[in-house]
Amino acid sequence: MKREIILLRHAHAENLAAGKDDRARDLSPRGIAEAQAAGQWLRTQTALPARVLCSPAVRAQQTLEHALGKLDVRLEPRIYDATAGDLDALIDENADAARLLMVGHNPGFETLVALLATGQSGDFRGVPPGGIAWFELDGAAEPGSGRLKAFWSP
Repeated sequence: MKREIILLRHAHAENLAAGKDDRARDLSPRGIAEAQAAGQWLRTQTALPARVLCSPAVRAQQTLEHALGKLDVRLEPRIYDATAGDLDALIDENADAARLLMVGHNPGFETLVALLATGQSGDFRGVPPGGIAWFELDGAAEPGSGRLKAFWSP
């Protein structure tokens, strides 16, 4: 079954203030502009998702809202602090979605990009804040099984 996976890393966030929970960090003005640009690119590519999984971190939710507006989204706590293996499992759990958008964080996203594209988790070059990696899969999300359809960064 052919399907698409779109990974959107959260855009730039405000610095972590003393005593504040990392999950509560807001997007910076730069991050808002990055998220809006990411959304424009996704719309231009007609890459709107069938399902959205988003980290519960405020900056991830704000990235999604500034990029694509209000969508039916599943907040997925496992995306925050996820390893590539955790993210891979989420992709497989959502195999019924023809186009899955996940909004989350590095280092999990950049490691997953490398793993899907090359089969090697150490080959990553990074996914910048607000960056997008768009893959096509013919089956399960296995190392080296993804064809990178597009990579975009603000």
